[in-house]
Formats: sequence, structure tokens, C-alpha cells
Amino acid sequence: MSFTLGEIATFLSAELRGNAGYQVTGIAALGQAQSHHISFLASASYRKLLANTEAGAVLLTAQNAAEFVGNALIVADPYLAYARLSRWFDPNPAPAPGIHPSAIVSEDARIASSACIGPYAVIAAQVDIGEGVVVGAGCSIGARSIIGARTRLAANATIYHDVSIGEDCHIHSNSVIGADGFGFAPDRENGGWCKIYQLGGVSLGNRVEIGASTTVDRGALGNTEIGHGVIIDDHVHVAHNCVIGDNTAIAAHSGIAGSTRIGRNCTLAGAVGITGHIEITDNVHFTGMTMVTKSVTEPGSYSSGTAAMETRIWRKNAVRFNQLNDLADRIKQLEKQLNDRK
Repeated sequence: MSFTLGEIATFLSAELRGNAGYQVTGIAALGQAQSHHISFLASASYRKLLANTEAGAVLLTAQNAAEFVGNALIVADPYLAYARLSRWFDPNPAPAPGIHPSAIVSEDARIASSACIGPYAVIAAQVDIGEGVVVGAGCSIGARSIIGARTRLAANATIYHDVSIGEDCHIHSNSVIGADGFGFAPDRENGGWCKIYQLGGVSLGNRVEIGASTTVDRGALGNTEIGHGVIIDDHVHVAHNCVIGDNTAIAAHSGIAGSTRIGRNCTLAGAVGITGHIEITDNVHFTGMTMVTKSVTEPGSYSSGTAAMETRIWRKNAVRFNQLNDLADRIKQLEKQLNDRK
């Protein structure tokens, strides 16, 4: 793959300073780039690398371009420009349409002629697969599920019955969409637990990306709903009947308990835990390892827990945590005594 800087500038609506005919064959970081690469400067901490980079061209803001003597493509947001351009250099092979002979496909499944069904995939009754869909090797799609146009299921992704996935989605390997939610009623008469059969499904909007080994459970009654443009990292759990608003981003190892509603444009950093049956408004950010136990009604950034510190200091602080109630009571008594003296 080779592209001229003129072609790239047109695609990115960038101002080109330099040789429009110069060709690049890949993207690389400033410190590793060679003359056949295009690079980008998205953080001030890497500005020191700009003077000595060997990149053939660099995506820069106008301010940073002023101090650069090489080929520059000037954009408002170099990181976004890099993200958009990365598609051009994606080495992922483009699969050919058709159904592999080893795939098992129900006679009444509806599969678009431009779809690709990989080896050993299993497609159940009344499944509807749209134009340009890619179903990777070993995938399983349950009865009555719908896969929208141009969606890609990586190898060994599992889609249960009655799941609706929108257009231009990407489900990575070993993810499970539509497994039973964790629903059980205490059986005091017989002891143990009585399973609550999950009667709902899962609905994913358009342009949803779900990382490897992530699980999205089906609804107990009604659907679990994932909005348009939601991005979910690897090893995330979304429990039954959750609703996640458009363009929300969820990082790895986060867990969301059942019937929680998360608004639009929210971000959950790594290992965030959210209890069930609460609501998170739009534009909320939870920092890493935050534990959310009640509804959040105001946009903003929220945190919990303590940052890492030396173990000997943490142990002292842990003891003090257990003393906070007693300290608070003593302060109240002292305040009362002071007020009584006035």
C-alpha cells in the first residue's frame, strides 16, 4: 500500500506543506518512523522527538508545524487524523464473499450474497445476515438473530438467540452476546435457588465495537440495549437489562450490574464497578477502579478508592479508615462543647 501526501491531505482536509507527490507506505510513531512512514504529534510530551524524526511526513497542528522543516500535514487534531488514516493501512485481509463448505447453515437462514461465512461457523434458524457481513471461523449465531450490514464477527464470537446487532459493528473473538443474565430467586421452601429464565434479548446499535472476551447478557424481561457508537474494551461484563447510551466508552475489566442505565458520552476507565438498578446521566467520567453505588445526576468526573502508596503507609491509613466514625463523633462533641461555652 502506497499513498501520496496529496491524496492523504485531500482525505483529511489537511493543509499540506511540502511535496504533494511524496509517497508513504505506513504509519509509525515519531521515534520509530522511517522515510517511508507518516507520523503524528498528539502529545506535548513527544515534542522533543519532532526535531530528529526520520518520518517522511508528520501530522501536526499549525503551532507545532511552525518549528518543523519536513513535510507536514496541518490539522486541528493530529490524533483524530491518525485514527482516520489508520484505516488505509489496515493489514487485516479482506475476506471474499461466500459460505465456507464446512459452515453449518440452517435452510431458512437469510444470508446476503456479499456476506462471508467462515469455516465451521454455525448459523441457526431464521437468522438474518446483511450485506458485507463477515462471520469468522467458529462463530455461532443463535436462532432469530439479526446481523446488520458490514458488521464483522471475529473468530469464535458467540451470538445467542434473539440478538439484534446493527450496522458496521465489530465483535471480537470469544465475546458472548446474549447469554443468560444472572437471575435467580431464593427458594426457601426447597433450599437453594430457582432459576429465572431470561425472556428478553440484546439490541446493539450501529458502529458498536466490543472487545475480546466481553459478555453482554440478555434481558430478563425486555432487552439489554447498547446504543450507537458505543465502544467496549476486552473483559467487560454488561449484565441483564442494562441500557448504555450512544458513544459511551467502557475500558477493560469494568463490570455493570443489572438494570443500570448509563447515559450518552460517558467514559468508564479500567476496572470500574457499577451496582445495579441505578442511573448515570450523560457526560459522566469514572476514573479507574471507581465503585459506583448510587445514581449520578450531574455530569462530571467521579472517583473512589485510594491511589497506590508504600505498603507501610497504606497499612497506617487503613487503620485510620476504621477510626473515622469515632473521630467524627469526637469532633461533633467538641463542637457542641465549644458552642455551649459561647
